[in-house]
Amino acid sequence: MSKRDYYEVLGVGKTATEAEIKKSFRQLARKYHPDMNPEHKEEAAEKFKEAAEAYQVLSDQEKRARYDQLGHAGFGNGDFGGQNAGADFGFGGGFGDLFDVFFNGFGGFGQQQRQRGPQRGADIQMELDLSFEEAAFGVEREVRINRWEDCDDCGGSGAAPGTKPVTCSRCKGTGQVRITQSIAFGRFETVQACDQCHGEGRIVEKPCPACQGRGKVKKARKVKLTIPAGVDNGSTLRLGREGELGAKGGPPGDLYVALHVKPHKFFKRQGDDVICDVPISFVQATLGDEIEIPTLDGKTSLKIPEATQPGAVFHLRGKGVTHLQGYGRGDQVIKINVMIPSRLTEKQKDLLKQFEELERDDQYQSRGKGFFEKMKDAFIG
Repeated sequence: MSKRDYYEVLGVGKTATEAEIKKSFRQLARKYHPDMNPEHKEEAAEKFKEAAEAYQVLSDQEKRARYDQLGHAGFGNGDFGGQNAGADFGFGGGFGDLFDVFFNGFGGFGQQQRQRGPQRGADIQMELDLSFEEAAFGVEREVRINRWEDCDDCGGSGAAPGTKPVTCSRCKGTGQVRITQSIAFGRFETVQACDQCHGEGRIVEKPCPACQGRGKVKKARKVKLTIPAGVDNGSTLRLGREGELGAKGGPPGDLYVALHVKPHKFFKRQGDDVICDVPISFVQATLGDEIEIPTLDGKTSLKIPEATQPGAVFHLRGKGVTHLQGYGRGDQVIKINVMIPSRLTEKQKDLLKQFEELERDDQYQSRGKGFFEKMKDAFIG
């Protein structure tokens, strides 16, 4: 089978810089390393070898110049540069800086290893519904969570009462083993989690019946929440160290509570202000009145002055939501909605007509005349 063009193998152009060639090779080496392709090791090894061969030529100025002039014919029978590819890939020669990425910097392929030191517990997330008033003034709630906790019977060891875990004979308690692998162009050594103890460094020969050797059991736990005044829909409450227990002496995770505030039938929230629409009759708007309205604190009276116009806005200071990051409260904003009757009796219609005639003869007529005079001046001049 004919060899592919080295530039094509690395996915770079013929004018690629040394840095671009090196970057491309790093990416391909990570992608096709046999340990990253356990189900297709042989195919990955061949692609790895192909990329390595292309890099060995294109990363060397003299070899690259010869390749640009003669192509593959410039290198005889698999020898690209007078040295055997496999020997040059002994992982201690010219490519050591790159392979450190995989065998050291790449963590010995840490996805296959387990952390051996203390590990922080996982976080727990839950949701909680609040009423509009609970969010405005704060509340205390008690919630139930299910989390893993140490088994009472074995004390968290996983071994049956009266027994103890034993040190793994394969890894001598380290939880790790070194694996030497041979591929087409060399040999290398990786560190992996011990397959006998699964990285724990110890083996439970007689598992605890209560937890089946896990050392932990699921338990329901009550947690008291203090919801601060002023929280809003979408706020998240964090309780430190109330999540899953840590492993090997690590700290517990946290509990995150997402808050959902139910909508109110009368109020809407805008920042720390509460907004409400209050309907009044056109008689109340015209003559004025004192009405009773609801607030978050209960009912209160509101004075409607004479000649109140539709859409008028009134503020009740300090009757809104408590400021979450400070003192005091927002306002209650009242928007006046003047209700026009949809059905009138004949007598009511007659009274309104009489009112209209009186207005026409008095203030209404003078205001109307002034309006039309302004319009005339604007368009006629």
